[in-house]
Parts: sequence; C-alpha cells; structure tokens
Amino acid sequence: MIFALFGILTFYVISISLLIYGFFKIKKFHKTDLQPQTSFTIIVPFRNEEENLPNLLNSISGLNYPTDLFEVILVDDSSNEKFQSSIVNYQLSIIDNIRLSNSPKKDAITTAMNHVKTNWVITTDADCIVPQNWLLAFDNYIQENKVSMLAGAVSYECKNSFLDHFQQLDLTSLQGATIGSFGLNKGFMCNGANFAYKKSLFESLNGFEGNDKIASGDDVFLLQKAIEKFPDEVHYLKSKNTIVITKPTENWRALFYQRVRWAAKTSSYKSNFGKFLGIIVFLGNLTLVICFFLFLFGFLGYPILVLFAFFKFVIDFILLSVTNQFLTETKIKSLLLSSLLYPFFSSAVALYSLFGSYEWKGRRFEK
Repeated sequence: MIFALFGILTFYVISISLLIYGFFKIKKFHKTDLQPQTSFTIIVPFRNEEENLPNLLNSISGLNYPTDLFEVILVDDSSNEKFQSSIVNYQLSIIDNIRLSNSPKKDAITTAMNHVKTNWVITTDADCIVPQNWLLAFDNYIQENKVSMLAGAVSYECKNSFLDHFQQLDLTSLQGATIGSFGLNKGFMCNGANFAYKKSLFESLNGFEGNDKIASGDDVFLLQKAIEKFPDEVHYLKSKNTIVITKPTENWRALFYQRVRWAAKTSSYKSNFGKFLGIIVFLGNLTLVICFFLFLFGFLGYPILVLFAFFKFVIDFILLSVTNQFLTETKIKSLLLSSLLYPFFSSAVALYSLFGSYEWKGRRFEK
C-alpha cells in the first residue's frame, strides 16, 4: 500500500515539475509600438448581471484602442429583467440568446457569431474587468505571430477572506497548469473569460459541434479542436497587459458547484495529456486524503504522512509561487490552511462530478 502511495506521489511530483518547466518556456510578451490593425468583436454572454455589467462596460470604455476597431455584443441568456446599458463611446449591441443545445454559453457565442463582422472574436464574462492595454497587447502579438487562437490569463479580485484566498490559490494552480501545458506544446485548457480567435477559425471548426451536449466547455473544447487541426496557430499570450480580473464566488456552495461544472467536462477531453494530468492531480490529492485517514485509524505512521504532505506541498508551492508572481502584485495568503483543505475539497469535487448534478446561473444541470 505504502509503495503504491509513493508511486502516485512520484508521478505527481514529476508531472508538476514538467508544468513548472513549461511555465518558464513561455516567454512574457510586452506590447510594442505597432500601429493597431486588428478588428475585434468582444462577446459577453450574460444572465442577470445588472450589477456587474456596468463595471465591465466602463473598463472597456477605458481601453487604449481605437474605437473603430472593436465592437461589443452582449448576449442576454433569459435574464429576469432586460439590461439597459448607458451610453458608451464604442459600438455596443444587446441581442437575445437563441437556445439550440444543452449549453447556454455555447449557444450565446454561436448566436453572436451571426452578428460578427470583424476578423477576430474575443470572449469575456460579465463579472470581469479588462485592463487598459488588453486589446492592444492582443493586436501586437497577432501582428508579430502567425496565430489564429490566443488564450490569456485570468485572476481574482480578492477581499480579505479565507474563501477568497482559497479560490485565488485554486485559480492560480489552474493558470499555472494552463501556461505550463502550453510551454510543453500540450495545451489543453484555457479560460473563456479571456479567449480570442479568428471568426474564420470558429467556422472552419464548425463551432461547438460535437460537444454541445455538455453544458460547459465553450473554451476548452474549442481550444482542443483547434490544436488538433492547427497546432502551430494556437498560442498562449503570457502578458501582464492582458490579465482579466474577475470576481470569486460568494460562498462555498457556489464555489463547489462551479468547480464541479469545470471538472465534469474532463472525461470528454480530446487531449490525452489533459486526461492524464487530470487523473494524476486527482490521485495526488486523493492519496493525501487516504493517507490522512490511514494515519487517523492507526494504519500509517506519522512520519510517512508528514513526508508525503511535505513533498506535495513543496512542488505545489513552486508552481503556485511562480504563477502568482505573474498574475498579481500581492503575496500568497492562507497558503498552509488552503493546502491542508484543498486535497479534501478537490477530491470531493472530482468524485461528485462523476455522478452529481450542479447548479449554474439559477439552472440545474445533470451529469
């Protein structure tokens, strides 16, 4: 039993070490002084976001980018009340979502695509804030590289609560894994809150066809389809100028369901590397949980438990630390307590996602 546990730990440490190596393989991109050329349509699916949308629209108003080179399409997914936008200094339209599948967000993007006139689409969420040089950095990278799809970073705006710090560490680990996998040329994950691609690429991939029965995954499934067909044209844009800020969930229940929604799509990945890494991370966390209960009932010595936890903590800390330095100017908080809780939380999410239903935007989705 102990040999099996340490075998899993060994695979886990090697896997995270490879992600750390991949993280440094992706070089930081700094915007240049190139004249903006790329035309963008910013697509924002939303449902009952009257509190958050004004903040997003205000941040878009502050973009350092010519207003004739971008427009915004808000896609209303059956909100309880119609959103009334204030006057903005760019082209803005609000359309209703046309539901065709089991995935409201994929339907919203597909609906918006029928109205897109620009070469590039960039998606974000209603509860996000975009940085001033967001589009400019994307444009500069597009001009300097042969690329059809770009994934960008997302971070949280945290208050001083343990729940927020826990979520920030969780998201940081996901961002680290995302960047690291791209550095290994094994990209399999991205975040739809900061995701850009050519309209022509979306059409050539037949959009979300093939995974529209899965409620989430408007980002990762499209990414994996693109990498399968055009691997050299899908990049990660590692730039501080493009980090989108979003809000953490307000309570543990909402966080649990959000992570279940994210985890539920893993089994449908086309990426074998993504599936393998998901299994290794799950087993690494589950093994620590098993070790804790074996120790609790006297089947495992204290030194073995401490040794296992130490090696996992150290390798996790390295990935979290380098990723956090890229994402934010603030130090990691509540690291020890979060690290102790995370294996239990992560294991529960993974196991529940195999069988359980979850709630999202006031709707219930079955596995």
